[in-house]
Amino acid sequence: MITQTELLTKKGVHIQRMFGSIARVYDLLNTILSFNFDKSWRKFAVKVSNVTPDAQVLDVCTGTGDLAIAYSKVLNDSGKVIGSDFCHEMVRLADLKLKKRNLSDKIKVIEADTLHLPFQDNSFQVSAVAFGIRNVSDLRAGITEMMRITAPGGRVVILEFSQPTNPVFKAIYYFYFKKILPSIGKLISRSEYNAYSYLPSSVLNFPDRYGLRAQMESSGLEDVKIYLRTLGIVTIHVGTKPCK
Repeated sequence: MITQTELLTKKGVHIQRMFGSIARVYDLLNTILSFNFDKSWRKFAVKVSNVTPDAQVLDVCTGTGDLAIAYSKVLNDSGKVIGSDFCHEMVRLADLKLKKRNLSDKIKVIEADTLHLPFQDNSFQVSAVAFGIRNVSDLRAGITEMMRITAPGGRVVILEFSQPTNPVFKAIYYFYFKKILPSIGKLISRSEYNAYSYLPSSVLNFPDRYGLRAQMESSGLEDVKIYLRTLGIVTIHVGTKPCK
């Protein structure tokens, strides 16, 4: 059994096993635990990416491919999305989802580590991640790798859980996030790794919106914009890769 302390070290093999254990119910729990807001969050992240219809987009830590699918909806026949994830079970389910929705021509999913992406420099107009960069063992290295494969003038987009600032809402939300959400997640997922207790712990140990912006800027991204959604439950950070 992997403990919460071990999971919070973000060691790759522990994260892989944890996500593999919840892959079969991942989509269902995303919908239930976010009250179905997760779809609108991804849609908004795509919108603020300012992606062109013919863009090449990389979605790292793609999970079952939902952000990749959201991007594909704004692309034409020349556009392409690649989703990458280092969890085999997630990639397998993403591939099955794409085939079922007849999206395999527009979206390709591969098994790859965000810290070691198998792409040449400057290959994509947008590199994006939804709720995944928090689980990478080295945050700055993950952002730097996303920037490396992004073309000059392109954007790095990070959709991630954050911490609300309104005191009343924050108290209500934290009660749900730390007490109710883990119980529901454990009941439905039956994960031996207690993945949904890891979720709030990992969010609370992750940099706040300004800390994440600082990390992106220190990695070399410019003009990093922050967008808050649903009273600050999540944020979307969009940074631009310098042209020089």
